[in-house]
Amino acid sequence: MEMKIRVLLPEERNYTYTQSQQLLMQTGCIGHLRGDMDSTGIGFFTSWDNHNREKNNDEFKAEFNNVVDALRFDKGFGGLLKSRNSLAAYCYANPDSAFTGDYSEKFGFRADTEKYSYLLRCNPEKGEYNFYIYAYERQWLDSHMKNASKGIRFINSHYKEQFNIPDGDKIQITLSWRI
Repeated sequence: MEMKIRVLLPEERNYTYTQSQQLLMQTGCIGHLRGDMDSTGIGFFTSWDNHNREKNNDEFKAEFNNVVDALRFDKGFGGLLKSRNSLAAYCYANPDSAFTGDYSEKFGFRADTEKYSYLLRCNPEKGEYNFYIYAYERQWLDSHMKNASKGIRFINSHYKEQFNIPDGDKIQITLSWRI
């Protein structure tokens, strides 16, 4: 299995969190692995959340296990998931991987194989989950990302575009009435 790893692009960061069911299907998300490295920093405790049972087949499972093992034990991947110390060293050696997460700084990486993409959200802090690995069918994710780069259209009842915003952006709705 050939695998390449790189820092996440800013537009990929949202896909290291669980999205709506519609987005999970559009991106070919298979599921995600959540893990922590125990209070010792060398444990490896995980749980799997399945997002698409049909895609979670034997071929995928075999490759996913190989990817996780490579990230843990293959020196070519810097021991990213070997221990909390090696995770921290890898993250801090790649400062452009840092981004503001839900309540603290996170680090993001993308590992690609021929058929699948694995988006990692890492947190080297003790007492937190240390990593999430979201598994996607690579072609589906890339296709979705290409379409998402066009932004999100807001239309009226006649399908005429009123405005659009970048994917991942937010809107604020202000009501005219007061309480």
